[in-house]
Amino acid sequence: MGHPYPIREIARQAGLSEATVDRVLNERPGVRASTVALVKQAVTDLDRQRSQLRLTGRTFLVDVVMHAPDRFSSAVKAALEAELPMLYPAVIRSRFDFRESGDAGEIVRVLEKIGRRGSAGVILKAPDVPEVVAAVDSLVEQGIPVITLVTDLPLSRRAAYVGTDNRSAGATAAYLVDQMLGPDEGEVLVALSSSVFRNEEEREMGFRSTMRSRNPGRVLVEQTDTDGLDAAVEAATLRTLEAHPRITSVYSVGGGNRAILSAFSQAGRDVRVFVGHDLDRDNLDLLRGDELTAVLHHDLRHDMRTACQNIMRAHGAIEGEPETLSAPIHVVTPHNVPELLV
Repeated sequence: MGHPYPIREIARQAGLSEATVDRVLNERPGVRASTVALVKQAVTDLDRQRSQLRLTGRTFLVDVVMHAPDRFSSAVKAALEAELPMLYPAVIRSRFDFRESGDAGEIVRVLEKIGRRGSAGVILKAPDVPEVVAAVDSLVEQGIPVITLVTDLPLSRRAAYVGTDNRSAGATAAYLVDQMLGPDEGEVLVALSSSVFRNEEEREMGFRSTMRSRNPGRVLVEQTDTDGLDAAVEAATLRTLEAHPRITSVYSVGGGNRAILSAFSQAGRDVRVFVGHDLDRDNLDLLRGDELTAVLHHDLRHDMRTACQNIMRAHGAIEGEPETLSAPIHVVTPHNVPELLV
């Protein structure tokens, strides 16, 4: 059994004699399975405590950079701030740079500024374009780990991705929409905020692929490049509804759901099925009002905790390498909104 600890320290942790621990570590006969388990648990406990000791008194200054509507950025900020006390004994300080619109060049300039002033790590939601990928790679070369959040930059040198499996999320949305529509032949509006975010592209691909296999005759109408901002979403949806009088349902990939519903109301049209993403403040209100059929939700607090832990792993402060783990998808209806969010 490999370990970096003196036998005396393991014996003290396990509550056993040094001779017994020595027999276990050297795999000598005559030792009960329960005693072996005690020694293994002692080594595991010492590993964890060693990590905690390395974290004591350490401060990590983390930058959170996001291109997203305020309703989502605010949810991310609240999730991170709720998790900070749970990361004790490390101290995480955060700086935020949020923008609702703008080109990739603005994100690049922010990342370059972070590179000049230094950072323990960057949590990033940004478009998957070559200039952003190059800026991420430059940060990594300077020793600043980058964790992508919600939408990935897989061709970059980022340390890990944190978020859902977006293709699976899109497939789940297709299942819900098709199951609830049944034989209805109405068309489905697929509303994206931008064509340059990989998460939205993957959600749409998952949705189209699954819908094609379940109901190949169902017409899907795409709408994009609104940045998910309410005024732009409403105007685009009004134009789409005018051009497509058979739209009866919505899969909202990129948000702006209040604006989409407003456009349907102005057009005098009802929505049969409406599936969206994320329990931000707008979607919570719409769920409570029974205006959304379902929201595909994942735990942002878990995402932010994982992102911070990955940054600490990148600095060797806790055991292991940064790792990408897909967050589970929860289907939330007006009848099962998580209590902590009500």
